[in-house]
Amino acid sequence: MNAVNTMSTMSTAPARRTKKKVCRFCSDHQIYLDYKEPKLLSSFVTERGKIIPRRVTGNCAYHQRRVQEAVKRARLLALLPFTANYQP
Repeated sequence: MNAVNTMSTMSTAPARRTKKKVCRFCSDHQIYLDYKEPKLLSSFVTERGKIIPRRVTGNCAYHQRRVQEAVKRARLLALLPFTANYQP
């Protein structure tokens, strides 16, 4: 029971206020999300080839689903890599 009490008192760091991220597609309607634009889609993919989550990019749920769909289509057409590097 003593270990439980020490664990709850250890988190004394102050809570941080973070600025709410705004979806770049909702704020700027000139940006067109398409699978044929690998330069735009590469900003939503890590160097290892993973799709960056919504909480990191700040996209809304609607546009994050469109990003996910576009990245997967671009991968199938070899516009984006599936992984960082392939070594057989």
